[in-house]
Amino acid sequence: MVTGQTTDPERALRMFLDSHLQKVEPLFKEYNLAAWNAALSGKTEDFQKSADLDLKIRTIYSNREEFAAVKAWKQGGKIKDPLLARQLEIVYLSYLPNQIDPDLLKQMVQQAAKVEEKFNTFRGTYQGRTVTSNEIKDMLKTLTDSDLRRQAWEASQQVGAAVAPDVLTLVKLRNQSARQLGFSNFHTMSLEVTEQSVPQIDAIFSELARLTDKPFAALKAELDKTLAPRYSVSPEQIRPWHYHDPFFQEVPAVLDVDFDSYYKGKDIIAMATQFYAGIGLPVENILRRSDLYERPGKNPHAFCTDIDRLGDVRIVLNLKDDERWMDTTLHELGHGVYAFYNSPQVPYLLRNQAHSFTTEAIAMFFGRLSVNPEWMKAMLQLTDDQARKVAGDSEKMLRYKQLVFARWAMVMYEFEKRLYADPDQDLNALWWQIKKKYQFQNSPEGRNQPDWAAKIHIVTVPCYYHNYLLGELLASQLYHKLATDNIPAGLVGQPKVGQFLRTSVFEPGMIYPWNEMIRRATGEELTAKYFAAQFVK
Repeated sequence: MVTGQTTDPERALRMFLDSHLQKVEPLFKEYNLAAWNAALSGKTEDFQKSADLDLKIRTIYSNREEFAAVKAWKQGGKIKDPLLARQLEIVYLSYLPNQIDPDLLKQMVQQAAKVEEKFNTFRGTYQGRTVTSNEIKDMLKTLTDSDLRRQAWEASQQVGAAVAPDVLTLVKLRNQSARQLGFSNFHTMSLEVTEQSVPQIDAIFSELARLTDKPFAALKAELDKTLAPRYSVSPEQIRPWHYHDPFFQEVPAVLDVDFDSYYKGKDIIAMATQFYAGIGLPVENILRRSDLYERPGKNPHAFCTDIDRLGDVRIVLNLKDDERWMDTTLHELGHGVYAFYNSPQVPYLLRNQAHSFTTEAIAMFFGRLSVNPEWMKAMLQLTDDQARKVAGDSEKMLRYKQLVFARWAMVMYEFEKRLYADPDQDLNALWWQIKKKYQFQNSPEGRNQPDWAAKIHIVTVPCYYHNYLLGELLASQLYHKLATDNIPAGLVGQPKVGQFLRTSVFEPGMIYPWNEMIRRATGEELTAKYFAAQFVK
């Protein structure tokens, strides 16, 4: 039943939504459970079950007749009830990307799988032997000879040449699908169907670039000066292979800081439980259903899942007693409380995060506390001297980490934007041009290789990377909002924190588009200035 036998558009839409939810709500729950089981067992049949359910859901959203009805309601302008109009918008955006020709969709899925398999099975060659990406990372952390480092870095980029033609085929298929739906290219479509626009993200990032240009130049000069003597070169001779990861997306290991010792022998879960209870967001109901320790076959990555939007929220961890797992536990429970403390009064379709980056922001907001001196002092009972040392180390580490990552994320955003706008241009040169613009890195002399294609995210999570950085910006904006309300920086024992997040962020769900939610919560739309204020010194 698509429109119902009624001339009242609002009533017809309500009837449609009721029957739609009867189909999709149980399927989403089943799919989430299947994906959960697959992540924990690692069994092929479990992965197959979740893939089958995913396809079932996609099939519903690819229904042409239903989409035509949804589109007619949207364009008819007769839906005046704000909550109903908002549900219509969300349903429309769920159907829209699934309206592409089924044969083209199949080609895209197969092409992406083919490239992903090549990525996963490819091994670079270093001095005549094959090496894994982990071995390359280890070499970039330990080798001191510049020529050997260059060879190791080149080995990390060889996958680019192996997959570039296939990646370009995929890019063109994606563009074809976007044009079928009336978009100029796939990048523009990817943003629009998640309620973002290219000019909007461009504006936020150009503000961020302006605020971080000089500070990043100073930080990179400082880094190069520190790295140069290790490799017997001058700072001017520093090249991409002198950093400790192939893309300069992480801070090289030059900061003499150690946070792990503070967490050795500590009960990470007990600390997280105590902290969240103290801010009025108890997590016991989440932890009861969660899977927290390593075992064979289990997914090595941490994640959080909301099974039913009714309180069945779970996290996966592989716990160890170190700073990374304190951060990860706080981070995943951040996703968890966002989902758990939704409002049952909000309709199912809107009972979700305002945008994927807004739940990322909450997770980052809490994850950052693992190196926050005030938080550590309160939770770990540090002495004043220890807290002072942590404060100095933490400020430096976060400044480096956040600036290096911000500049790298801007590379990814601009490159993908321009890749999909014109896939036939000289992409090898474009990649280094953009890396120079944001990371101040020069292309190695005489190099003309598809280094851009060595980044798997272009295939697996296309046009998504900017959301990680938007999450960091929003985390800083929320932090600033609480600071202006005189909440201490460590947040420990401050129930006002939970109260603010519940009423301003979690409970509204998707009732408002993301920027409207942010404006209502913080007093202004998303901006880069608070991130800069926090990390640019």
